Amino acid sequence: MPATGHASARSAPIPDTSAPQWEQLLGLPERPGMKLQARLREAVVQAILAGRLAPGTALPSSRELCTLLRLSRNTVTAAYQQLMDDGYLESRLRSGVYVAAQARPLAADLALARNDPFRGPEAPSDVAPDWPARVRRSRSTERFFSKPARWQDYPYPFVYGASDDKGFPLEGFRECCALTLSRAQLPEWTHDLESADVPQLVEQIRQRVLPARGVFARAEEILITCGSQHACALLSEALFDSSTRLGLEEPGHPHARNSLSARSPQLLGIAVDAQGLVVDGLPALDYVYVTPSHQSPTTHAMSLERRQWLLRKAELQNFAIIEDDYEAENLYQGAPMPALKSLDRTGRVVYIGSVSKSLSPALRLGYIVASSALIATLRQTRHAMLRHPSAFLQQAYAMYLSLGHHETHARRINAEMLQRLERLGQALQQHLPDFRFEQPHGGASLWVQAPADMDTAQLALLAQQFGVLIEPGASFFLNPPTPCPFFRLRISSIGLNQIEPGIAALARAVHQLQGQG
Repeated sequence: MPATGHASARSAPIPDTSAPQWEQLLGLPERPGMKLQARLREAVVQAILAGRLAPGTALPSSRELCTLLRLSRNTVTAAYQQLMDDGYLESRLRSGVYVAAQARPLAADLALARNDPFRGPEAPSDVAPDWPARVRRSRSTERFFSKPARWQDYPYPFVYGASDDKGFPLEGFRECCALTLSRAQLPEWTHDLESADVPQLVEQIRQRVLPARGVFARAEEILITCGSQHACALLSEALFDSSTRLGLEEPGHPHARNSLSARSPQLLGIAVDAQGLVVDGLPALDYVYVTPSHQSPTTHAMSLERRQWLLRKAELQNFAIIEDDYEAENLYQGAPMPALKSLDRTGRVVYIGSVSKSLSPALRLGYIVASSALIATLRQTRHAMLRHPSAFLQQAYAMYLSLGHHETHARRINAEMLQRLERLGQALQQHLPDFRFEQPHGGASLWVQAPADMDTAQLALLAQQFGVLIEPGASFFLNPPTPCPFFRLRISSIGLNQIEPGIAALARAVHQLQGQG
């Protein structure tokens, strides 16, 4: 398809229009769930940006390309039109479709930048800054379990932070995102909120989420966060320094421990038992972090008597309590006990919650409930870090709550998790009868104790060879035992029918490890 009377077209190569050539140039990338038209547009854009299609290059007609790539004519026509609207292609009268002159490849822009006379010469590598030596607060020594990069390739992933995509409420969440993207909703979230939050989400939390936990708060007592870990980081930044004495559950939540440690407080491990944090004999503290509704990782719930005693101790010893209402909505048997915050009459409890974890751990939406004075300080701290969490996500999740999708999904997930927990307990009793655990009343995990001489860090490495991922227990302890015989099994990302064969595979790894000893 020649291009006459246009210098850029004459100077640019015209690719061979044979099928193999265009299949190579525009090989449609695999994108599960993406329509063919979008995949074709992506392929053309990538070819332009990579320099494989230069400005002025003639493309096959829509009729030719649909034949070459075995696509429908409508698909190619719609893709071409969108690419012209976006400025990547241009149509020339009675000539055809070409790569637009302004659609330069990224490599050309980089080359121009390198040749910019106002840009100094490249610095020799031997005079480049030694960034590791400049770091003043490294987090490299923090302990936590990290999933393998391709954890989805393992058939038995008993790990945290992963979800079962098959159970995602796609239609409901898509509806909320579409409503948020409607023209009428744009003014609600497209403007910079400065340090504020989306009012609709704050109201949904205040009127629907918190009352279910026995907590009642005013709007000025609520701050939206990027999840509970972000909430811990904000509290550490605003409240702690090296003289602060912070009590932590032992074992406890490793990510919360790491986030709360940002300002190097003095960390004190407090034992937990079947009733939660052991309150008797608490040392002198400024703060204590607890997960009373569903202790992480043991899954024990703090008894009412223990909660009342903890609040009394806080008054007597003048310390404040940071309550992380961890997995509180995932209770499958009996009525949930109200949050510790619901018993707070003196304002000593800073309450942390998550609204999005049951939907997806990747959405990262949580909140802090505290006195308005503390929330005002935390709001300033958050503003200095990231201004505010995504306003679009806040608005969409406010819709998700207001339309009842949150409760519907939580009920369905709870029913599924109950089945999985029961299956997991049965499988452990069958294949690993010497391992100890308590069947929890909720949540999505089991805390398991292996024989005392077993190092579960070694077990976790060996289990990977059998296709099994587990979370070794040492990272949950401030001062882990040696060897550490504990480990956690999560069930949020593994199907019901994969649980028993997964534990059978874990048992084979256990027997091999014991044979090596």
